Amino acid sequence: MASGKPDKTWVSILLIGLIGFGIYKLLTHPSTPIPKAWNPTKPLAIEDDVTPFTPFKLTTALRSDNGCIDVLKAGSIGFSKMPDLVLSGACGIDDRVTLSKVGTASVKPLQTSCPIALRSAMWERHSLQPAARQFLGAEITEILHYSSYNCRRIRGSSNRWSTHATAEAIDVAGFVLSDGRKITLLKDWNNEPAFFDAIQRGACRWFKTVLGPNYNSLHRDHFHLQSVGRGTCS
Repeated sequence: MASGKPDKTWVSILLIGLIGFGIYKLLTHPSTPIPKAWNPTKPLAIEDDVTPFTPFKLTTALRSDNGCIDVLKAGSIGFSKMPDLVLSGACGIDDRVTLSKVGTASVKPLQTSCPIALRSAMWERHSLQPAARQFLGAEITEILHYSSYNCRRIRGSSNRWSTHATAEAIDVAGFVLSDGRKITLLKDWNNEPAFFDAIQRGACRWFKTVLGPNYNSLHRDHFHLQSVGRGTCS
């Protein structure tokens, strides 16, 4: 015989639903007090503080149509959108851009993919500049690189195509500082270990694969930074 009391399971589900709806309305309200960086419903902004929601926002931007381009447009990024480079075989560039500046650091113009441009911008803002100020007492005014797009196979004996063949990587060789100094991996790797350790750890936060001088001799003069991979950081 029914007792007339509500089922506790359904009461719990109703309460959870009401709480969830309330949180959603709070997050999406035009006058929400939740800061953008802490609001998972707001898109990624390069200048926002890094929070536990930042990786989710970055992934969302890279997976959504035009999401990556929209973030670049809203940030202090020097770039121009280009048509995809479609070639036969293993080479080409999807979401192609010409990149010339990330944040306050210039870049010798290069063709790359939007994910590399966006990840580089996050690295510059949240890793490179803080490390340069802390360990070098200056800011980075230029990021020196070897290339991003290069239709070639992996150097050495491998027959596999390099991620450079699809502009899913960039090779960073060093930096020019605001006080005029030029810091390179080849010349200064052992002279500025704290700085290079900090920016490599920072790169591993924003890129899927990071290879440097500790990886092998082929990388003794640069960081190889990929937008794809399984989390290799060496």
